[in-house]
Amino acid sequence: MVNGEKMIPRPLRWAMIGGGRLSQVGYKHRSGALRDNTAYRLVAGAFDIDAERGRDFGVNLGLDPSRCYNDYKQLIHAESQRDDGVEVVTVATPNGTHYEITRAALEAGLHVICEKPLVFTSAQAQEIKALAEEKKRIVGVTYGFSGHPLLMQMRAMIARGDIGEVRMVELQYTHGFSANAGAEKSSDAAKWRVDPKISGPSFVLGDISTHTYYISQLVLPQLRLKELLCDRQSFIPSRAPLEDNALVLMHYHGGAVGRMWASAVNTGSMDSQSIRVIGSKASLEWGDYNPGELKYQIQGQPYQVMHHGMPYLDESALEYERLGALHTEGLAESWANIYLQCAIAINAKQTGDTVTLKKLIYPDINAGLEGVRWIENCVRSANNGSSWVNFE
Repeated sequence: MVNGEKMIPRPLRWAMIGGGRLSQVGYKHRSGALRDNTAYRLVAGAFDIDAERGRDFGVNLGLDPSRCYNDYKQLIHAESQRDDGVEVVTVATPNGTHYEITRAALEAGLHVICEKPLVFTSAQAQEIKALAEEKKRIVGVTYGFSGHPLLMQMRAMIARGDIGEVRMVELQYTHGFSANAGAEKSSDAAKWRVDPKISGPSFVLGDISTHTYYISQLVLPQLRLKELLCDRQSFIPSRAPLEDNALVLMHYHGGAVGRMWASAVNTGSMDSQSIRVIGSKASLEWGDYNPGELKYQIQGQPYQVMHHGMPYLDESALEYERLGALHTEGLAESWANIYLQCAIAINAKQTGDTVTLKKLIYPDINAGLEGVRWIENCVRSANNGSSWVNFE
């Protein structure tokens, strides 16, 4: 169980690029990283495209004004000259900037924790992976709910054969907050998400479906995607060619099948995602709308609800438990686990601890690369008339 005691020798010196006052995700990153004050210490930032607003924000967070920088280039240059310069940066900026900032940070010898999608193309992702390996640095990707302990329970039960042979995988991440065109007019964050120059080749496929796709990889590491068919729509015509709704069918090596529904126009729906894995003996289902419970349904028997924090869970599910069974764990705790595992990975990389690196399960550079490949193949299928394409 995680109780805030140090798991690495000292807190990592950390900076944020983006994530300022108007950001939708900045506070999630800070809540995750600083939930254990033994893992990170925020010492610098380039928080905003408006430098003065960013500096004011950083000062209000308690930072030294001299370490609140105008932009990422100034931050990286200045911090690299300091004996106490930052060791790791979070990239919490719009999608179109991820590649250049991540590359610059790695070239300066910094570890990186990046928003999803990592970059626009798999070629860029492969380049980032090679650079990270060359520089011996960690790259993590913040797939938010993937740090929830019950997903490790799901992974352990499937690996044990509790549900039998995996036959079907049902994935969903939908909400209704972009059900009308007014969303782009009232929010800068919504506006850039439907601009191809900034968001990339997709809207909901890149913005939300990658979260749930990674969760499926997390709980089903033995399944490899063989081919997919993607049908995507722009129900608000002004968003074209980007989609606000997408349906994906999947075939896995070995015969299992799956489907994904991703939507920002599921009118009336709140932000929620779910995964259901159906096997030959039983099924498992988890959703972030009720994250403290894992449904276990055996054919012909009353279904069981497994609760987080209980001693009957697998050791891997209890390792990153934080609040105990009496209290509900959710997104903040999941982000904290992602950040903590990234910190452990960074420390292991810096000390040459290959044993720890091999056993850690967290969204790393390979997860970022796979997310980009997922988007690319979905877009390729949709643009080819919603045809089946081999997963490349």
